[in-house]
Amino acid sequence: MTPILSKEEQLVAMSCAEKVNKSCTLLFFLLPFFLSSALYFYMWTPDSPASIIAAGVKSAPTLLLAAAVLSWNGGQSLLGVAGGLLFSAVGDCCLIWPELFVHGMGAFAVAHLMYSVTFLSSRYPTYSSTSWTFFLYLIMLMIGGGAYMYLYPFLQKAPDSDLLVPGVGVYIALISLMGTLAIRTRHTATLLGSLSFIVSDLALALQVFKVTPQLKHGHIIVMVTYYLAQLLIAVGDIKAVENKEDFGKWKRS
Repeated sequence: MTPILSKEEQLVAMSCAEKVNKSCTLLFFLLPFFLSSALYFYMWTPDSPASIIAAGVKSAPTLLLAAAVLSWNGGQSLLGVAGGLLFSAVGDCCLIWPELFVHGMGAFAVAHLMYSVTFLSSRYPTYSSTSWTFFLYLIMLMIGGGAYMYLYPFLQKAPDSDLLVPGVGVYIALISLMGTLAIRTRHTATLLGSLSFIVSDLALALQVFKVTPQLKHGHIIVMVTYYLAQLLIAVGDIKAVENKEDFGKWKRS
């Protein structure tokens, strides 16, 4: 005899099945990102010349992530994570050419600002701050301030020091703000994505500003942590919208 489920049990079963279907669909939407990322690492070599093709291959994974977020969350994400991913793709293209480094940094700064605004939006629930969260905020700000102080002497020696010294300071402030607000969301994927972004940028800065010698696998470290960061931030935003919709359904039922 088939057991009769209560209304609450039926809702739980339906919710679980819906989550499995959504996860499978999301994986399908993310397949182009994984394939284009694999293509980038397959084609990249240390002596790869700067070209339009190289810029397209490098920015393709980020653009495809933006398309996935847009198709999943709708056009409103253009002013949020999807928009941040599009500006990140612009930054990807700029960093192909060393002379456009400052332009790329500016594009990524806008991306961090858009991520920060999104983390403050209503799709991420507001939690009361605890002593632990305040401690993590402090750690994040100390990391940002410490990184700038450490880079400062090397920035002064750079050819465009007049532009880089204040520009890098503003950039570090924005990425630190993004990381701090990611802590506030209490979304694991969002938080890990922001931390991975910070690791990627720090690894890049240490090499670009000649703080350390060029690492043997330095570029791979930068790009793996970068693509991982964008993936986690995108998935975190998609999950935040899903959780908000699920909460609305439970309230109506």
